[in-house]
Amino acid sequence: MAFLLIFSGYWIVYWQEFISLPLYVHDYINPATNTDRMLSTGPLVVIALTVAMSVATKENGALQRRDSCTVISMVAFAILAIHSSVVAVYATLVVVAVGEIIQAPRYYEYIPGLHPPDSRAPTWASHSSHCIGSLIGGWFGGLVMHQFGEVAHEPQRIWWAISGVGVLTALLLWIYDRVVKPSAQEPSA
Repeated sequence: MAFLLIFSGYWIVYWQEFISLPLYVHDYINPATNTDRMLSTGPLVVIALTVAMSVATKENGALQRRDSCTVISMVAFAILAIHSSVVAVYATLVVVAVGEIIQAPRYYEYIPGLHPPDSRAPTWASHSSHCIGSLIGGWFGGLVMHQFGEVAHEPQRIWWAISGVGVLTALLLWIYDRVVKPSAQEPSA
């Protein structure tokens, strides 16, 4: 359960693509931007690159993919913290999609290795980090949008806070890997 709680941080960051990003684009970049069309970038990248990315990353274990996707997702939102523009939003969406491509195929490969070999993990366990991330993600996105956008009038700091969650998640996963050592349980290829 510790892994699933920590990995919820990935989903908190990921869901900002749909929670905070459209509001940010409308309020602080260009209100005329078609954010629905913009948000289709991620799924199109996933569809176009999934097979190629799976082949390119097949030599890495599930553990390395999980760590990579956390860092990649964190970097994605830092793009907006450094430079806010419509082009930067598209670049962020592409990078988030690449992180998702790296993470998704091996996530369910990694989870069974966390359970004792003689037990069957309940289906809900592998989805709990998604649920926690989406529940906290909405609250967190609203909090940082309000604090940095409306109160502090420094909207780019929204993305530093969101990236900070990604960095914290990556750090906690690194610590988890050193303390619990789940890589010894990682399925062999």
